[in-house]
Amino acid sequence: MNKEIFINELEKLKIDVTEDKLDKLDKFYKLLLEWNEKINLTTIVSCEEVYLKHFYDSLTLIKAINLNDNLTLCDVGSGAGFPGIVLKIFFPNLKITLIDSLNKRVIYLNDVIKKLNLNNIEAIHSRMEDYAKENEEKFDIITARAVANIRILSEISVGALKLEGNLVFMKANCDEELENIENLLEKLSLDLVDVKKFKLPIENSNRSLVIFKKKKHTSRKFPRTIDKIKRNPL
Repeated sequence: MNKEIFINELEKLKIDVTEDKLDKLDKFYKLLLEWNEKINLTTIVSCEEVYLKHFYDSLTLIKAINLNDNLTLCDVGSGAGFPGIVLKIFFPNLKITLIDSLNKRVIYLNDVIKKLNLNNIEAIHSRMEDYAKENEEKFDIITARAVANIRILSEISVGALKLEGNLVFMKANCDEELENIENLLEKLSLDLVDVKKFKLPIENSNRSLVIFKKKKHTSRKFPRTIDKIKRNPL
């Protein structure tokens, strides 16, 4: 995906594109390559692939939820900064928290935040299940892109989600992960709102946005399966 196609595809998503945002994205790409030589961030390094599979893909979250409001968003297992950093560049109104369990990646994320002069965004070294216990019902949106199984993500994240807030998980294929999930959702007080399926431009690879809404306050004692979850690192 060259930049011209990238801009055209964002216009189809009704995302505002400015020179400043494109400049920040270019700087982000250079920092990604620089840090990728030090720590393992991504195997996708060509400019056209990064713009399609990382930058554009991150912004498809807008298919699931209106990102133009002043919302608090948590990116679980942010890794190289997808979708969190890209969302912050294009939606500066969002207050974003990036969570990652590897401190080297958090150092990288904070370096990107500093060098791009991004405000109201922070990267925190923690496991989500630990962070959620100290930050109950803090976020309007919690998202994760290609991190872990939907069941695990839901359990470790729901405590930090506000009442009526949304979990939005970014997946390739999700049908198998959603099989027989009703009992878990009832336990977590979540409703499955929608599953938006689409294909990435150019390569036509499958993508899914799985959207849940929190319908009740969750207990401080939740999740009960925390010991099991800790053996499944993000």
